[in-house]
Amino acid sequence: MSAAIRKTIDINSDLGESFGAWRMGDDAALLAVVSSANIACGFHAGDPDIMRRTVALAIEHGVAIGAHVSLPDLQGFGRREIPVTPAEAYAITLYQVGALHGFAQAAGTRLHHVKPHGALYNMAARDRRLADGIAQAIRDFDPTLCLFGLANSALVDAGREAGLPVAAEAFADRRYRSDGSLQPRREADAVITESDEAIAQAMAMVREGRVRAVDGDIVELQADTLCVHGDGAHAVAFARQLRASLEAADIGIHAPGQRA
Repeated sequence: MSAAIRKTIDINSDLGESFGAWRMGDDAALLAVVSSANIACGFHAGDPDIMRRTVALAIEHGVAIGAHVSLPDLQGFGRREIPVTPAEAYAITLYQVGALHGFAQAAGTRLHHVKPHGALYNMAARDRRLADGIAQAIRDFDPTLCLFGLANSALVDAGREAGLPVAAEAFADRRYRSDGSLQPRREADAVITESDEAIAQAMAMVREGRVRAVDGDIVELQADTLCVHGDGAHAVAFARQLRASLEAADIGIHAPGQRA
């Protein structure tokens, strides 16, 4: 009888989101917990020096490096929807991936993945034409890069059709609608603030492939990576608690396509 296949999951976090004299989050502490880092590329946060330093920290901790590409919206932190064409989505994705690639290459490593940020992520999750523009940019740059996208979304479908490795993403601390989309941040209670509740949701998604939507419906999803946000007051403590809970359940933790 063959041995049972061990469940595995990636833990990713959005990092490198400081800018100039402004500091956000404890990247060094989070990089000791997560297995993938999505590094801001200057459009919603981050600057060249922050990008360079965050790449170096990720290498130090053995964490997979990804480009966190965004709409050009520093003032709104990339969370405001700005109408863009598929061609524009292609161009801004290619521009930002290329920028982070330069820092990775100079540091003797390479990019592992690309994850859109904020409004661009949610727009591409529901708009297949925008998703295709993003996926095409990644494919044209490097078809081995993994595309991180919301589970069951147009972004994941576009990545698969483009022939890219894809990681379906789920969120431990965000509430879901019955169609599998995230409840918008502008709505009350969109973010789960109680750690135990968020851990329970994450464990159900990883072990059972399902999440309970805000209206009580059960949404089926297959998660390859879990996002933990790095900008909250208790982000590091929560990430540590999540990792400990996963490991206690004998769930392996590593970046998509890599061995634990």
